[in-house]
Formats: sequence, structure tokens, C-alpha cells
Amino acid sequence: MTHFPSPAEELRFLDAELRRLDARRAQLLHRRAWLVTALQAAAGPTPAPVAPPRPEASAPRVQNVLLVLGGVLLTIAAVAFTLVSWGHMGIAGRALVLGGVTVAVLAAPVPLLRRGLRSTAESVAGLGLALTVLDAYALHEVALADVDATGYVAAASAALAALWTAYGLLPRTRELCLPLPAALVTAQLPLTLWAVAADLDLYAVTAAVLLTAGVDTGVALRVPARSVRITAVIGAYVMGAWGVWAAGWLSWTATGPSAAARAAALLLFAAGIALTVARQEVAEKQADGFAVTAGLLTVAAVGGTARSLVPDGWTVPAYLACGVALLAAVRVGRLPEAVRRGLVRASAAVQGLALLWTLPLVGVTLLGPVAWAEQVWSGAPADVRQAVTTATPWPLDAEAVPVVLAVVAVVLVLAARDAVRRPRALTGVLVLAWATALVLPPVFEVPYAAGLVALGITTAGALAVAVRTRPAGRPKAEPDAQPAAAPALAFPTPGPTATVLALLTSLTLAFLALTTEPVTLAVLSALTALFAAASWKPHLAPVTAPTALGYAAALACATGAAADWQPQYTALLVLAVPTAAAVLAARLGGSRATVPVEVTGALAGLLAVGLAAVSTDLPMLALVLALCGVITAGTAIRPDRRPVAHASAALFVLATWVRLAAWDIGTPEAYTLPVTVPALLVGALRRRRDPQVPSWTAYGPGLAATLLPSLATAWGDPHWTRPLLLGLAALAVTLLGARHHLQAPLLLGGTVLALDALHELAPYLVQVTGALPRWVPPALAGLLLLALGATYEQRMRDARRVREALGKLR
Repeated sequence: MTHFPSPAEELRFLDAELRRLDARRAQLLHRRAWLVTALQAAAGPTPAPVAPPRPEASAPRVQNVLLVLGGVLLTIAAVAFTLVSWGHMGIAGRALVLGGVTVAVLAAPVPLLRRGLRSTAESVAGLGLALTVLDAYALHEVALADVDATGYVAAASAALAALWTAYGLLPRTRELCLPLPAALVTAQLPLTLWAVAADLDLYAVTAAVLLTAGVDTGVALRVPARSVRITAVIGAYVMGAWGVWAAGWLSWTATGPSAAARAAALLLFAAGIALTVARQEVAEKQADGFAVTAGLLTVAAVGGTARSLVPDGWTVPAYLACGVALLAAVRVGRLPEAVRRGLVRASAAVQGLALLWTLPLVGVTLLGPVAWAEQVWSGAPADVRQAVTTATPWPLDAEAVPVVLAVVAVVLVLAARDAVRRPRALTGVLVLAWATALVLPPVFEVPYAAGLVALGITTAGALAVAVRTRPAGRPKAEPDAQPAAAPALAFPTPGPTATVLALLTSLTLAFLALTTEPVTLAVLSALTALFAAASWKPHLAPVTAPTALGYAAALACATGAAADWQPQYTALLVLAVPTAAAVLAARLGGSRATVPVEVTGALAGLLAVGLAAVSTDLPMLALVLALCGVITAGTAIRPDRRPVAHASAALFVLATWVRLAAWDIGTPEAYTLPVTVPALLVGALRRRRDPQVPSWTAYGPGLAATLLPSLATAWGDPHWTRPLLLGLAALAVTLLGARHHLQAPLLLGGTVLALDALHELAPYLVQVTGALPRWVPPALAGLLLLALGATYEQRMRDARRVREALGKLR
């Protein structure tokens, strides 16, 4: 009989079998891993798995490309059929084929949209629209061949635009995106082509273009469909830009008030379109740009009309007056803030362009006098215009430049009344007033002397403004004042600008005064005194004090030239400038003007040295160098200018060398000892202050300055006096280096002493070498090499000891 175990016994049996199976499975997995590792080691590294390629184009994109390509091919086939195969069929067949195909293709999108195939429907609809164009072409070729082509295209484009609009607005085709934008693109042609077909003038054609742009603008503002709005915006920009360019060209080339008024009407119509867009909430982000466009077009329209009524030289003032009037119009009426802001910017743009027109005359007036540097004291011209145009031509129609500058200055004064813009406006007014005063004398052809006086007054006036203007900074708080809620903003002041303008005007005046000797001396004296007086103001001294010194140096040169002095004697007069600069810098102390004054004085000293070097008078050059050394030595007395002592020493050495050269002294020690002695003294003082300074730094340059040139000279000296004295000096230096354990004197002195001794023994060595048999030198060389080889290690130890001993020296 069959035995059936109890449930508990059967459970124990199953658990035991499962444990056995788990153990066997673990054993097999371990064995598999070992086999895989062994196979990988034998076959090499396993290549990384390659990821499946990602599709480069999505399915909808592929579908759209295929549909567009199919529609293009069908359109090409239809065009080929219409143009090539048309003659093989009768009239009825032609009408039947084209009409039937067009109707069928235009009806096909309806079922396609019903089934959800929108992309296919769009492609088929595009093919149907292309077929309607072919139908219009076929109609002209068959029935209306005698009709004017331009007029027919205008009528056909209008009909197609209406047809496509109706097709796109049908209830069952309203979902299509192509018909309405296509109708809008076609609608760009009718008005312009009708004007051309009617043989109207350019004004009418331009009006048709602008009217089309206006229609596009209305569609872009009112139609909610995105595709239609984008198409309308593009059309409005393209047609508007074309129309505005044509209207502007007509306004600029108008030869009379009537033509200018017609062009102005076109520009005002374009400005009205731009202003209408700027007032719409839909175009709020672009309101500033459209308002600026409207303002500029208005100025172009009114200014073009005014231009036809004024002389040619007053064209720019006419446009400027319109731009200023635009500011007045902004204050009248209720306009949105964006529109108001845009019109203000348009007025500012017009004023900026007008100022650009004035730059050539300002540049000629400011830079033209520089040409007098090539014809100094050649005679005074008759008037200021002739003086500033010696090398540059006078700009055309420049008589109205002062008016433009003055008008813009007045506008700045009246427009910027708030505390935020007023400082900048005052700076602009200052620059414009200066430019006006600068160009007035040449514009009115003022006599030369009066022009110089006017420039001098302009310079003094600019300096007066700079003097009366307080430097930018925080005001000093009162003891009992309450703390402010927020710190006040700091704005630029006209002071620095006035200083720069005064400097520019003074340069123009200085160059303009080079016509005659008395004028040059008088103007340079006045400028020196003027800038020196302004230097009493601490905030102006960093600019005015160096300028005064520069004009003083120029005055010294002019005085020497007027007295017919030689350049080396004029250099002595120029040295008064660095002397004054050194004294002034000492009194200024830590002022911001100290460094500019010192730099100007140094440049004046270089000028004096250059003047003295031009001539061949070496004693005078030595004197100038010595005086420069005295000035720098006086500057080096100040604690903060101790390093200037090096320059002073160099100048004294140069003066000594030049004086020795003037005396025709060719002994090198006469030139080197004046360098060596001060250098050794300075080195000794430095070593006393800081014993850690190396001897090469303290004594090396001074010793080398004399020992090396003397050694080079001694090697070519056939006498015995110089080598003997050099040997004694080198021996003394070597002994001093050994006595004080100084590396630089020991090595330099020893090396020079050895070379000097070798030079003295050289003749005897030559005699000995000549008396010996020829085999002796090779034999001696061989013995020397054997000795060195046998005692190589000992010699290396001796060399290391010598190096260590030298290393312990300082």
C-alpha cells in the first residue's frame, strides 16, 4: 500500500530539497563566474556594448518633410503640364482638366481634416493654392492675352487674395493654417501694381506702398491668429521700410515747396501708422521704438518742407528746430508714458545728429592751428579763419554751426530741471557754450588779434568755472543735523570738464600765437600766469600747476629764440622750470599735485639736456648736467624722495665725464674713479646699516667699474706703469677682501691681479717656450695630465674645500 506522509513531514522534505537546490545553484554560479573570467583573460577585453542609434529626425518631422516634398513635386508637375503640354488639348479639355483638378485638390483637405490628417491636408491645400495661380496664368494666356500684364497681375493678385481668404474662412477649412497667410502675402501686390499699371508718379506709388503697410499693421493688431499676425508683421515692416525710404528720398530730393509738401504728407502718414501702433496695448513692449520712429518721421516730414524754404546752409538748423518743437509737442496733450518717452528720445536723436554735423568745424578750429608749428613766426594772418585753415579746408555751409550749438545748449538748460539730470545737463551746456565760443571767431572772420583775445577770454572763463565749481564729494555734516534716511547720490560736476576745456583752448591759443615773436611771448606769458593763478585751488592744482610749468618751459624756449641765443644757452633758461618745480613740490608735500609737478619738472630738465646736447659745446652740456644733478640732489633731501639720489649721482657722473671729454682726457681711470669712489662709499654705508647685504651687492659694481676697464687697457698698454699700478691696486683689494672675509673684493682683486701678472709674464713665457725643444711642451702636458689623474680625488676634495671657504665669505 502507498504511504502518504503527513503535511508536516512533507514540509520538512520540501525544505530540505530547496536547501539542497540553493546550495547546488550557488556552486554552479561560482563555477560559471570562474569560467567567464578565464575566457575573458584568454580572449582579451570585451568591447563595450554599443548603444542603439538614436533617430536624428522625429516621426512628425519626417512626415512634414515628405508632405512638403510631395506637394512641391506635384506643383512642379502642374506647372510643367500648364506650360508644356497645354497645346496638345483643346479649350474644353484645358478648362476641364485645370478646373477639375483645382476643385478636387481644394476639396480634398475636408475629408483629410475629418480623419485627423492635418499635415496632409495642409500640403494638399498648398497644392490647391498653387493651382489657382496656374489657373490665373492660363486664363491670361487663353482669353486675356491683350490685357496689360501689370494690371492683370494686380487684379489677379487681388482676386486670389479674396479667394484664398474666403477659402480659409470656410467652416470646414478654418482649421488650415496656410490659406490666410498666403492670402495676406498676395495682398501685398495689388495696390502697388495698380499704381504702376496706371502710370502714376513716384508719390502715388509710395503712397500705395505705405497704404499696404497700414493694412498689414491693422491686420497685425486685430487678427488673433498667430500665423496671420506673424505674416502681417513681416509685411508691415518690409512695406513700411520700403515706403519710408522712398518717401525720405523724395523729401530730400524735392526741388520746391510743393514736392516737399507731398513727400511730407507721405512721411506723416507713416508717422501716424507708427504712432497708432505705439498707442496700442498689444504693442506695449515695442511702444518706445515705434514712438521714436514716429517722432523721427515727423521731424523728417516737417524739416524737409522747411528745408525747401531756407538756404542750403540752414538745412540742419531747420531739422533741429523741428526736433526741438517735438519736445514742446510732448508737453501738450495727453499721451501714454511710453509714447512720451519715445518722442523725447527722437528729439534727442535729432539734436545728437545736429551736433555731429558741427564736429568738422569744431575740429578744424581746435586742431587747425597746430599747422603753425611748421611755420613759426612767418607772419600774422588777416583773420582767424585764415589762421585756422592754413593746412585744412574750411567746411562747407558752416555758418549755422554756432546757432545749432547754442540752440541745443538752451534746450539742455530748459529740459533738465530736475535734480537728477541737472548736473549732467550743466556739463553738456558748458561743453556746448565752449564750442560756440570757440567757433564764433572763425565763422564771423574776426580779425586775428581780436580772435586771440576771444580765445584768451574763453580759456579764462573755463578756468573761472572750474575755480568756482566745488569738487565732487560728500558735504560736511552739521553737528546738530539729523541723520538722513538714505545717502544722497553723487553726481558729476562741471569742474573737471571745465578744466579740460580750458586746457584744450589754451593749446589752440598757444599754437595760434606762433605767427610772430611778440604775440608768442605775450600769449605764453599770459597762459603761464593764468594757470599759475588757478593752481592756488587745491582741486585744480594737479592739472593747472603742470600746465603752468609746461607753458613756462615753452616761454623760456621762445625767449631764447627771440634773443637769438644758441640752444645750449637757452637750456640754462629752461632749467629755471625744473628748479621751480622742485621748490613747488617740496611745498606741496603730500598733495595730489606733487607727482604731476615733479614729472613736468623732470621733462623740462630733459628738454634742457636735449637743447644742450644739440650743440657741440661740451662744457655747457657738462654744466647743464651738473645743474640738473644739483636740482635732483635738492629733491633727494626730502625723506620721501631718497631714491632720487641715485639719479643725482648719475647726473654728476655724466657731467664729470662730459667735462673730461671736453678736456680731451683719454685715461679710463679718470672716468671710472668718479663712479667707483661714490659707489664704494654707498656700499660701505649700506653694509654698516645691514650687515647681511652681500659684498657683491655692496662693493661689486664699484670695484668692477674701475678694475675691469683698467685691466682691458693694461693688456694693450706697452708701458709698465699702468700694469704696476693696477697690480698694486688689485693686491690691496685682494688683501682687504681676505682681511674682512669679503667674497667680492677677494675674487675680483685676485682675478685682476692674476691676469695682470700673466700679462707681465707673457713675454718671458713666450721666450722660454721658444727656447725649449718642441717635444718638451707635449711631454709636460702629458706629465700634468698623469699627475691630475693620479690625484683626481684629492683635487676634488681640495676644490670642495675652496668652494666651502668661499661660500663662508660674504
